[in-house]
Amino acid sequence: MYTIIDIETTGNGIKGNKITEISIFKYDGTTIIEEYTTLINPECEISNFITSLTGIDNAMVQNAPTLKEVAAKIIEITKDTIFVAHSVGFDYNVIKNELHHIGIPFSRKKLCTVRLSRKLIPGFTSYSLGKLCSSLNIPLQNRHRARGDAHATLLLFKKLLHADNAASVFSTFLNAKSQENTLPPALPKEEFLKLPNKAGVYYFKDKNNKSIYIGKAIAIKKRVLSHFYNKASKAIEMCNKTNYLDFEVSGSELVALLMESAAIKKEMPIYNSAQKKTAVPYGIFSYEDRNGILHIAYNKLKFAPNAVQHYFSITNCRLALEKICEDFNLCPKFCHLQENIPHCSHYKIKKCHGICQQKESVTTYNKRVKQALQSLKNANESYYIKEQGRTKEELAIVLVLQGVYKGYGFINKQEQITKIEEIEAFIQPQKNTLDALQIIQSYCYKKPKNVVLIHHHNEFV
Repeated sequence: MYTIIDIETTGNGIKGNKITEISIFKYDGTTIIEEYTTLINPECEISNFITSLTGIDNAMVQNAPTLKEVAAKIIEITKDTIFVAHSVGFDYNVIKNELHHIGIPFSRKKLCTVRLSRKLIPGFTSYSLGKLCSSLNIPLQNRHRARGDAHATLLLFKKLLHADNAASVFSTFLNAKSQENTLPPALPKEEFLKLPNKAGVYYFKDKNNKSIYIGKAIAIKKRVLSHFYNKASKAIEMCNKTNYLDFEVSGSELVALLMESAAIKKEMPIYNSAQKKTAVPYGIFSYEDRNGILHIAYNKLKFAPNAVQHYFSITNCRLALEKICEDFNLCPKFCHLQENIPHCSHYKIKKCHGICQQKESVTTYNKRVKQALQSLKNANESYYIKEQGRTKEELAIVLVLQGVYKGYGFINKQEQITKIEEIEAFIQPQKNTLDALQIIQSYCYKKPKNVVLIHHHNEFV
């Protein structure tokens, strides 16, 4: 026994969606056993956009029953039936979520007429209800009203029941272990099955094969499947627009993070928010005032002439300045840790020799400033990171030269590497972005044993 169902809603996302109309046809595969259609008072405002789409306005539902008042009927008519809808995930999840809010559990087996149609009647350019009905000469009256759409879905479902190989396909889709009803309606099962459970990046792509979301994972297949179980409105919207999947194996989480960052910046997928914006870098630089005293300051990198070091935030700049003040007995005032004061009085740094009070010569002070600047320059180390490659026989290499991220590559473990030039031959060049540097620096902090320093003569430490 089946119940073919369609709902109209207030359109406020899955979690905020309220039902304004529901239509249910109870169907035994041959005959309509029962029909139930009603408007529902959502107990909230209906937007003008939804009214223009469905024709349902606030006045129409003002005296309609609430969901609580019709819940018993929905439970009774759908009991011991298979829940059928066009893009079943939407209708089923809204109903389940709405009933949950009033303390009623709801669980039914499901069938999706979009996925069934793709399997049993392949070859159409669109599987939207309107276009599918038009192509199959199925009458569709009162579009975007619950009864009209539910009745058209019933007629489509009747055709699918009698299609070639229907029994086998229906059985597969209803199998408890089948993932068919979990997958987005426009995504062929084969696209999901090709994914590996290995570390790497994955791509959600629309009907034009354009990336709409890029992610990284230690186990790609498992991570992608988790998106399909996500009930957040944005996740459901994204999955419903997914027609294709793609992936690239990385071998390690570090390389996956770098791949993901570069791919997001290159393709700018609409459902990625993080890393699309270019971070604002800051730089530490020096200048000489009219009294000949060398100052150390920080600013946005584009306003920092000949910066000796760059950072990801103002906080990091100040922490670096505080450290060199401590290490080289510099003046907090002339390191711009204190502004608009006659002489320094820093709460923590007390090692100033008195340059701000003319108690120390400019020459002596500047000598220590130059030493401090050189220490910052020396912090731009050259090194490479060794990680697991894509196979057991392979290493992944991430290369940083003088603080600049050069890229990553893969090297057979049997290769004898003695010079930096030999590593560079395997490296896939990448842009030196702040996001990439943050990823690398965080990794180096957590796993220093995997970092190999390179001396100025290209010797490995």
